[in-house]
Amino acid sequence: MAKEKIVLAYSGGLDTSVILKWLKETYDAEIIAFTADIGQKEELDGLEEKALATGASKVYIDDLRDEFAKDFIYPMFQAGALYEGQYLLGTSIARPLIAKRMVEIAQAEGATAIAHGATGKGNDQVRFELNAAALTPDIKVIAPWRLEEFRNQFPGRAEMIAYAEKHGIPVTASAAKPYSTDRNLLHISYESGMLEEPWFDPSTPENKDMFLLSNDPEDAPDTAEYLELEFEQGNCVALNGERLSPLQVMEKLNELGGKHGIGRVDMVENRFVGMKSRGVYETPGGTILFTAHRKMESITMDREVMNLRDSLITRYSTLVYNGFWFAPERLALQALVTESQKNVTGTVRVKLYKGNVIGAGVKSPVSLYNPDIATMEADPTQAYDQGDATGFIRLNALRLKVYSGVNQNN
Repeated sequence: MAKEKIVLAYSGGLDTSVILKWLKETYDAEIIAFTADIGQKEELDGLEEKALATGASKVYIDDLRDEFAKDFIYPMFQAGALYEGQYLLGTSIARPLIAKRMVEIAQAEGATAIAHGATGKGNDQVRFELNAAALTPDIKVIAPWRLEEFRNQFPGRAEMIAYAEKHGIPVTASAAKPYSTDRNLLHISYESGMLEEPWFDPSTPENKDMFLLSNDPEDAPDTAEYLELEFEQGNCVALNGERLSPLQVMEKLNELGGKHGIGRVDMVENRFVGMKSRGVYETPGGTILFTAHRKMESITMDREVMNLRDSLITRYSTLVYNGFWFAPERLALQALVTESQKNVTGTVRVKLYKGNVIGAGVKSPVSLYNPDIATMEADPTQAYDQGDATGFIRLNALRLKVYSGVNQNN
């Protein structure tokens, strides 16, 4: 009989390297390693050779960067998504794309299961599995960290390193960097290790070498740099007059944002599984795009449409964070977002300086801002009669007066 096939989300790190060998031994299965190229850059070097040497029968390293930028990052930024007021969802938004491609490979290869190395305490296990379930309801999922036999065999990193050495698996595990990272086109995250102490400051001179994508704002150039972003229907399509693809926009913004120390976030967030965790993030390009998009909306988006969309930001962000990208409610919200962006077209100018994205001008051919109406001088359009404000204020004050009168009497 043919061996069972399992598609493993493989990064080449200690955990997934050990898991690859362990799955092959435990299930007597054929392991197909899959790595999504979503902007990890040099982290992908040598992965195919390593996976094959570790026991994979086949390796997929798929370049998904264009799809990631166009179909995941851009729609999310149109929605103004920001989790708990700070996190631009860099890791969260990558998981549905990885899950999507995993189940596609599983179907193409005739695999009966997919597997991942996410721990039983984190969000990623939920994101991988909920998104996979939404796309392929019958797919089996193997999560070794939730299996008692796996945890008994590997209670700590020392046992994993010993196992890797025994089986000739090349791994890099160093006490010099006792934290985990996750990098893609939108950001890089840092967590665990010394970062589990929320009083620990990674920005001090002795610690700041941890950061990979951005200069420390204190070390950023002393001269500001201006940048113009052109938008069409809520999507950035050009920088400084040069038309670019979504991928090219993100790459260029990352370069500029990193140069000027933009996009660092240090926060304690609420995981879906119930605990709080500390995460440090670098999102240089995403921070510029988020800020510029909001400024573009300020002159092109109707007030009540903006209020409605903004009222859904928390809901939308939580859906992305918790792993419901392919859920019907997120798709419904996205339809509303797409409608809201039809006139978000024009140009935003920003100034980049020492960690800051500073607005420096905005214009649009469909601007709702009319200086003739807004002027404090005589209004040539006569669209607004200041005397009308008297009745407007009186009607809005009525309920306040009634409420105040009742409470004073009490």
